[in-house]
Amino acid sequence: MPDIFENDRNYVLGDPELEILGDRQKLARWRHINVGPPYYKLGRKVIYRGSDLNAWAAKHRKDPSAL
Repeated sequence: MPDIFENDRNYVLGDPELEILGDRQKLARWRHINVGPPYYKLGRKVIYRGSDLNAWAAKHRKDPSAL
């Protein structure tokens, strides 16, 4: 699967690329209930690594032809 995110980049809330996953509220809800992609929390700043986002997306890939 081609990468959706740049592997060596850090993404922070407000980056338009994160909107692929959902808005800020959805990402906050996922963090609160411990689902969603891995993240770093440094003070109030939430940081997502591109490589973590790509791994999470690949894990959640659905292939209708495989059903």
